[in-house]
Amino acid sequence: MSNKMVLVTMIGPDRAGIIAAVAGCIAAAGARIRDIEQSVAHTMVSLAVLIEFADAASDQQPLLKDLLFLAKELGLDLDFEVVDSAAYQSRTATCDSYVLTMLGAEVNAAVLARVGAILAADGVNIQRINKLTRGRLRCVEFVIQVPEGLSIQSLTRELLNAGAGLGIDIALQQENLYRRAKRLVVMDMDSTLIQVEVIDELAALAGIGEQVAAITRRAMNGELDFQQALRERVALLAGLSSEALEEVYRQLPLTPGARNLVNILRRLGFKTAVISGGFSFFTDRLQQELGLDYAFANDLVVENGRVTGEVRGPIVDGQRKAQLLEEIAEREGIALSQVIAIGDGANDLPMLGKAGLGVAFNAKARVREQASYQLNQPNLDSILYLLGIAEWEMAELGR
Repeated sequence: MSNKMVLVTMIGPDRAGIIAAVAGCIAAAGARIRDIEQSVAHTMVSLAVLIEFADAASDQQPLLKDLLFLAKELGLDLDFEVVDSAAYQSRTATCDSYVLTMLGAEVNAAVLARVGAILAADGVNIQRINKLTRGRLRCVEFVIQVPEGLSIQSLTRELLNAGAGLGIDIALQQENLYRRAKRLVVMDMDSTLIQVEVIDELAALAGIGEQVAAITRRAMNGELDFQQALRERVALLAGLSSEALEEVYRQLPLTPGARNLVNILRRLGFKTAVISGGFSFFTDRLQQELGLDYAFANDLVVENGRVTGEVRGPIVDGQRKAQLLEEIAEREGIALSQVIAIGDGANDLPMLGKAGLGVAFNAKARVREQASYQLNQPNLDSILYLLGIAEWEMAELGR
């Protein structure tokens, strides 16, 4: 015979000592707490406790009476319902937990209504709601239970389409240890860690900016073979002075939030890397400036103070990026499921696919379509919200 279970909910003004009083009352009655959840919004508390009695013959009336008197003393409204333990066991055994993150300039009531409606239509239950930003809601997490048999791919597509229409980013991740135990972050450089394409900036100084930029756009959107496009553009830079390289580096605009992201990751013990289809002249300097652990890029040949129009060694294309990501992870003893990769171009797709969390950041159209996760926020440190790190925690870690 199954044990009796009763769900007790209390709502009212928050104050110190509520949990101590309620738990003490339950302990005195010899009952067990099977589940408990509390949240506070402004000054109001909501507490839910699932109580299991020792056996089916147990009388829950004295405890419920005591809890009713206690709630009155605490100024709380109490309600309860009997829960079928078999149904409870079945529900928790057949559902997987996921975290749905919504991020934008404002996660308003229309966003919550639309996303909530999608989840309800698919029989998805929201277990918990967390806000990760202060003041205006800019990042909200739903911890959800997805019923067995529901296609996560279909649900994700539906949510992403809704997010695009609402002007917010949505990410759906399975809630497990690996989500909370990431250890390595690998970033692209151009248009990710920095806001420009270095080769386009060099070409502008050489007087061939539009010609090279046109090739870059097609290569980053996957319309051209990356290796061929790189060699073609580098050949056009022949004769450019090494002083031009220094000038471009001095003026490189870091993406907003990039420095803060790296600082926080380092404080949390992450390993960090930049893997670029650009040039080591720039990645090596960024590695030193930001304190990155690894930096890989193409070796632009400079002789007698001039660019020769050639690159030395193997080209860092999409496949090489994925290979380097795997090599770093293996060297550090880190599982691929614990790796975050961030990029914007088609040549980043292989490494995004290798990582446990591959994020297309303000990416080209083809990359957004193929990547599992995307962020279209101005700040690179928005990535931290996908790890469940709240705004106030970022402020503490960034000091």
